[in-house]
This record gives sequence, structure tokens and C-alpha cells, in this order.
Amino acid sequence: MTPSQQYGPSAIDLSGSQYTVEQTGRDKNFRPEYEARDVTGDTLFRTTYQMYEGKDGFPFVDADDTEICRVKAIDTWDIAGEYLLTDSRTDEELVILDNDLSLLQDTWRLRDVDDESLLAEIRSRGALFALARKLLPAGQGIAHQYEITDSEGNSVGSIEGAFALFDFDQYEISLTDTSSIPTESVVIAAIVIDAIQGN
Repeated sequence: MTPSQQYGPSAIDLSGSQYTVEQTGRDKNFRPEYEARDVTGDTLFRTTYQMYEGKDGFPFVDADDTEICRVKAIDTWDIAGEYLLTDSRTDEELVILDNDLSLLQDTWRLRDVDDESLLAEIRSRGALFALARKLLPAGQGIAHQYEITDSEGNSVGSIEGAFALFDFDQYEISLTDTSSIPTESVVIAAIVIDAIQGN
């Protein structure tokens, strides 16, 4: 069983190596809306960043607005903590996404729910870029960029954003090795990371 089959939602099967994640707008309650697309531009799933009783939540839906999975903060106001990915069809808990919040670098880890073993890591680029985003007048327009590594620390891809001073964030996910990481969970994590860090 591959990592994607073991740790990915049953309604999603991502077999490619190139994906786009974009904040497409805001709903009537001004909550950020996101979608993920494949290399042909077809929408794979969508979500709206929501808050329920003080907890961050992301219900991911397909083209028919059927919920396929969800991500929720484990603790209230868990900005630098843990988030749980659950398959909406089976209610199986799949992956824990946790964050070490730092002024200079953000590190997100995808972990096994049961034994908390590391599945993949998503780490922002160096301290100079982080400082520029925080200190320069137009710093928030400097795009986030992340390296994706597998459980052994091997680089398996990247998440690269475009300069987005006035537009909504958009990221290109490029994977060089999909055999050792849960691809679906990584693409979902890219949306969660952008929403949490931007809001």
C-alpha cells in the first residue's frame, strides 16, 4: 500500500506530480475560499476556511459539493499546533499536521495518527525571506516557498507561490517523487498552511 493509499482520503486519487492551489476569493462571510487543480486545470476539490467554536476548520468538497474530507484544529485557537485530517466518507482519522511556529522559518510535519511517525515535512525557505515578508513595506507580497521532504529527509518536491500583493495567493506544487509521501495530504496541507499563516 502506497502512502497516498494509506493516508489519503478515499474519494481523492492524485497520481500526477503537478498541482495548483489557489485562494479563489471569499464567501459572503468574508471567509477565504480555496481550490486545488491538476495540471490540465480541472478542479480536484475546494474548501472554505471556517471557524467553529473557536477552532479552525476546513471542509473539503468535490465538484458536487459533497464533503470528501475535513481538517480541524485539535485544540482551540491552535495556530501553532496540531490539525487532524479525517476522511469524511469513512470517518477514519488519516494524518496529523503540526506546525512549529517561528519568526524565521515555518516547519509543518505530516504524521501518522497512531504512532506519530513522520510521513513528510514542509519547510519554508530561509530566514532572510521570512524577515523580508515581515519587515518590508510590501513584504506580504513576497511569495511563500517551501521544500517538501519525505520521512528520511530527502527532498521530494516544492511549493512555490507567485508575488501576490494585490491578488489572492496561488501556489504551484511540483513533486519529484510521489512514491514516498502521501500526495493527497500534501496538497491539502498546502491550502491549510496558506490559510493559517494568512489569517
